Amino acid sequence: MNKIGIFYGTETGMTEAMAQIMYRVLGDDIASEPANVNRAKVSELLQYKALILGAPSYGVGELPGRTTGSEQGNWEEFLFRLDDADLSGKRIALFGLGNQQKYYDRFASSLIHLYQHCVAYGAEVIGAWSTEGYHFSRSHSVIDNKFVGLVLDHHSQPEMTTTRIIGWLEQIKPGLLEKLN
Repeated sequence: MNKIGIFYGTETGMTEAMAQIMYRVLGDDIASEPANVNRAKVSELLQYKALILGAPSYGVGELPGRTTGSEQGNWEEFLFRLDDADLSGKRIALFGLGNQQKYYDRFASSLIHLYQHCVAYGAEVIGAWSTEGYHFSRSHSVIDNKFVGLVLDHHSQPEMTTTRIIGWLEQIKPGLLEKLN
């Protein structure tokens, strides 16, 4: 497969909506139609050398899954099935959603779990994103003063969503496309 794969988990459909925006911005000549991990097979994800993975925040900063009572965007179940996979040689960019007004003390903290799994499976994770312009007191998804991927708060800052997506895609696109060649 010579395209960027986009996979997401979703609770309310918002993560899917963000993945669709990314797909439209990238264009179908370089990106595949986004896939919900609740319906995707591990083999589908593994066929890509370059990936964009997205997750909503859930509860106290967990990935949605069986133990959190979620059936919509079940990253927990998908990662369990991915357990024996080798992601070495894959380049992955992450995005996550959060609500900095309501969850200012654990803003977008679920993204760190996806990051840790990707790194543990051997992937190279790119696309760290500045915390500038966000207003929160704590996020587990911050390493070296940057989010481990793009964080979107469509609840509190909807006017920033498209600008952030476009800016982030411009940042990560060269690194992802390099993996395709």
